[in-house]
Amino acid sequence: MPLMQVKTSAAAPDKAAVEGMLKQLSAKLAGHLGKPESYVMTAFEADVPMTFGGTTDPVCYVEIKSIGNMKPAQTQAMSEDFCQEIEQALGVPANRTYIEFADAERAMWGWNGSTFA
Repeated sequence: MPLMQVKTSAAAPDKAAVEGMLKQLSAKLAGHLGKPESYVMTAFEADVPMTFGGTTDPVCYVEIKSIGNMKPAQTQAMSEDFCQEIEQALGVPANRTYIEFADAERAMWGWNGSTFA
């Protein structure tokens, strides 16, 4: 059930580039969390009006949610990996990207008419 949502003020690259980025992020997220990619969801939204540090220069906000407890070493490795991936794919510098990591309780995540509890 890992979920990664990427929102950016940058313009979207072409559809094939977006799909390639999402697939790359999906595979990497599954690897970092040790979960099957068949449960990973990625989403992307471009051209979102945003500011960071008082400017409208390109910026990115990423949410990563997963059932279980992400460890500090995992979140550090994911931050480094995903900031690099986003900078390469979208041109948004790592110092203008925030990533929020959130652990979800099993009963608070629904799928297929039930929850993971």
